[in-house]
Amino acid sequence: MLSAPKGWPLGNPGLDENAGASGVILFAELLERLAYTPARNAKLKLLADYFAAAPDPDRGWALAALTDGLPFSFPVRRTLMDLVAPRVDAELYAMSRDYVGDTAETVALLWPEPELQPGEMHPLPPTLGEAIDTLALAPRDGLGPHIARWLDALDANGRWALLKLLTGAPRVGVSARLAKTALAQWGEASGHAGISVDDVEEVWHGLSPPYSPLFAWLAGAATRPDVSGASVFRPMMLSHALEETDLEVLALDAFALEWKWDGIRVQISCARGATRMYSRNGEDIGAAFPDIAEDWRAEGAFDGELLVVREGVVAPFADLQKRLNRRSVSKRLVEENPAHIRLYDALMIGDDDIRGLAFDERRARLEAWHRAAGPPLTDISPLVRAGDKDALREIWAGTRGAGIEGLMLKRRTSPYLPGRPRGHWFKWKRAALLADCVLMYAQRGSGKRSSYHSDFTFGAWRGEELVPVGKAYFGFTDEELRELDRWVRNNTLERYGPVRSVTHALVLEVAFDAVQRSARHKSGIAMRFPRVHRIRWDKPAAEADTVATLEGMIEG
Repeated sequence: MLSAPKGWPLGNPGLDENAGASGVILFAELLERLAYTPARNAKLKLLADYFAAAPDPDRGWALAALTDGLPFSFPVRRTLMDLVAPRVDAELYAMSRDYVGDTAETVALLWPEPELQPGEMHPLPPTLGEAIDTLALAPRDGLGPHIARWLDALDANGRWALLKLLTGAPRVGVSARLAKTALAQWGEASGHAGISVDDVEEVWHGLSPPYSPLFAWLAGAATRPDVSGASVFRPMMLSHALEETDLEVLALDAFALEWKWDGIRVQISCARGATRMYSRNGEDIGAAFPDIAEDWRAEGAFDGELLVVREGVVAPFADLQKRLNRRSVSKRLVEENPAHIRLYDALMIGDDDIRGLAFDERRARLEAWHRAAGPPLTDISPLVRAGDKDALREIWAGTRGAGIEGLMLKRRTSPYLPGRPRGHWFKWKRAALLADCVLMYAQRGSGKRSSYHSDFTFGAWRGEELVPVGKAYFGFTDEELRELDRWVRNNTLERYGPVRSVTHALVLEVAFDAVQRSARHKSGIAMRFPRVHRIRWDKPAAEADTVATLEGMIEG
């Protein structure tokens, strides 16, 4: 049996230890510690320790669960309702679910201990691999007996971890990037010197759970996985916000200027006729945009902005948002919101990796390639000309009126470097809009914020009625969060599981990038990137802004 990391308990001492450290129990301990560990470096160590302690394929399935990469979908919630019904009073379950706000956690807490006959052994908890393999082979209507047997074998924490694994939603404050960073650090600690998170990124999308070749490579037991024929994601080059001090000292002629378009950053990767579209975080979003992928035959890797464009005019971000985060899209949705890629860089053209070239040279190669073989539904983002810094400031000041998010400044000699290297690329976003809104609802957060109400829905006045216009969960300090949580608890009107409605008395000054019309919201509008700018303890709610004021900020 593999031992757990130093200082880790092996779970319920009443369970058979042969399965404890190498199965759901070790995964449960990882999730619990991650949920209550706010510090990034501490989370990285927890993950690296787990990768060292857990065997294959358990650590691979755990990694997939943490990074939203599980390749299956089980009707677990429906099955759980069938299992809980004869074991837990319906009213008790309903009240508990309403308070807890999470089905997996509620079932884990309420599940009764099995009644063992004299001499009967306690059921053994499963390994993660066993659970996945068993359910993958079971008929859709035959999951119940397996899940019930495993829940009987686990304590409350283990039950919660198992159900989180099967539903694919751990929510313990671990992003895919953080997990990949932990993999790289574990690889370094295992003697694989020089491994970086970017190295992990470049093979990630060529592999699938439970990632056995990846772990073998990082442990030094195998060569780097060969993903040369796969449409993999390559880490993107990111920018720094342009400060006034940066603008004062930089030499303008050393930088190329581009518009900062109000869409989402994407990378198109095509190899052997297979085309995939990735977000800036490496998430495969191609399923929502088949119109782009089906006509893309040019091999290579290209960087650009995903937009909705009608007759050459860029549509508001709200139109693009209708297609985001979907596993499939209807023909009508595609026709009404036609996708478009505005290209501004190339990482590879064919098999030629050009990331080491200067920006100006990559740009010239991109333009020549596009003239010769540019795919449909694409164009190249034009460069912006500014004679001096005063002219540049004037152009920037006009971006809001033109419906553009701002400007990009890219050093002409810059190679394409992963991450956010200082001094190479700058983003100069247009100034934020501000509005005074009234707090209407507050929801408990997750991870380190699970004890606080940290997700805030706010509204604006329409006559004497307050209607929701946005939701924000950042922009405040930890001390302000504690003050807001205290205010919410003292001013609650009603509870809806993890959500509370509050008295309409607290004004939040909200910063946001734009306002767009939205048929999905009662107010008819939606804010772009809202965040809490200030808490206006001093301002009466009656003096907050109106929907009409926000409508006046809609561009175009």
